[in-house]
Amino acid sequence: MRMHEASRNRSYVGTFVVSSGGVMSSARIWHVCDGSQQMEKVETLTGAPRTVFRHNDQVVTFMPDQKVVRSERQESLGLFPQLLKSTDSHIADFYKARQEGSERVAGVEADIVALIPRDTLRFGYRVWAEQKKGMVVKLQTLDADGKVLEQAAFSELQLDAPVRIDKLAQMMAKVDGYRVEKPGLVKTTASAEGWMMKTPVPGFQSMSCYKRPLAGQSGSDPMQWVFSDGLASVSLFVESFDAQRHTRESRVSLGATQSLTRRVDAYWLTVMGEVPMATLSLFANGLERRK
Repeated sequence: MRMHEASRNRSYVGTFVVSSGGVMSSARIWHVCDGSQQMEKVETLTGAPRTVFRHNDQVVTFMPDQKVVRSERQESLGLFPQLLKSTDSHIADFYKARQEGSERVAGVEADIVALIPRDTLRFGYRVWAEQKKGMVVKLQTLDADGKVLEQAAFSELQLDAPVRIDKLAQMMAKVDGYRVEKPGLVKTTASAEGWMMKTPVPGFQSMSCYKRPLAGQSGSDPMQWVFSDGLASVSLFVESFDAQRHTRESRVSLGATQSLTRRVDAYWLTVMGEVPMATLSLFANGLERRK
């Protein structure tokens, strides 16, 4: 909780680097908290140019190559360096913590804590938390053998930086010359959409469920159902089966991110998350259409 609150409540500017599946990416982040107002700007430094602004649950993504701005509401699911996906989770029931000394990261002294899973349904983590207030400055995702699957870390960090919320808000609103897209996202429940989890996956709680109405498309609207155990999250995407697009069931691993696809009656299911493939299979097998 201390780590989680420090990442939310501190103002900072930094560069963070993510290494996953042999691919490295980096971004510049500006974050400010003013009372209950959270504001941040994330600018990619690798790959296609992209700038993401988040003001509480409002997310605006600028894609200059396409001259497109996408504006939508999203619930934060613990984007780095916010470690927790949920503040009321029972993390200690499924992970045990072990201190592993201290180390300097991006110029700050950090305590190292290992979070070791109590079962085989989730990956482990090694967390570097800045000593004074607990902000996460580095995070590794580990497999059952302790091998690093993914790492996210600040390479440079300025804590308590003079970031101004009004300046970021002005930049977020500057959409002249861009085509603004507002994807339809409707909050719903899996039950209301005709789905249920017949066998719950231990530790994973339902966090949110949305559907995306698609104009001019036959069949039911695609649905996203999100689960979390407080640290790891899993998304189930359900859409109408299309024989032309959905040609082959698959299993794909990229660093810590695993995904599988399969047909479920008249629907196509994609399950994705930073958990072992066996856990995704439990979700896929547990999902069924309500009678």
